[in-house]
Amino acid sequence: MTQLVYAPGNYYHLYNRGRSRLSICHDQRDYLDILDKLKAYSRKYHIIPIAYTLLPNHYHILGRQDDLPRASLLTQRIFNSYGKTYNLKYQHSGTIFEGPVKVKPVTNQRYLLHLCRYIHANPVLHGITRTLDDWPYTNYHEWIGTRSGNLVDHDFIRDHFPTADSYRQFVLDYLRDRRHPAGLDYLGEW
Repeated sequence: MTQLVYAPGNYYHLYNRGRSRLSICHDQRDYLDILDKLKAYSRKYHIIPIAYTLLPNHYHILGRQDDLPRASLLTQRIFNSYGKTYNLKYQHSGTIFEGPVKVKPVTNQRYLLHLCRYIHANPVLHGITRTLDDWPYTNYHEWIGTRSGNLVDHDFIRDHFPTADSYRQFVLDYLRDRRHPAGLDYLGEW
């Protein structure tokens, strides 16, 4: 097994799900607690969120590591803290996750862009909502300009998609066809 190399400027897909598909978020406060932690720890560890979606029983975060701390430290800090809060709030004991965070380096530009839309499409792919606009716990809304926020790299978006509509169409095309581009088999799907 090769050791994962963490380096500034690299992109990483971080994801995990609840143990035995346990819901890790039950109400709005749970999602907002995770987002508050994502904001604080991404600043602290210089990991820039590119795309994220929080779902009832799993999450996906695509981030760029802009300094020395390894990207997986972000989710370790967020979800160790969140797990303690969860256990108190819901009178639960033990881990709430299936295992350690899964971390996949993203080195291919084509895959990087497809991963953004895959992450943003997750609420529709899993039948949680009918449209992308209906799910608030994602930065898709920042990507298309319907919400201001700072858990996103606006320069990254502008560099890859000239307009909000071009990105919106990119995601909608994927939802319509439900096909991964050739050679992009892995997505960390649940």
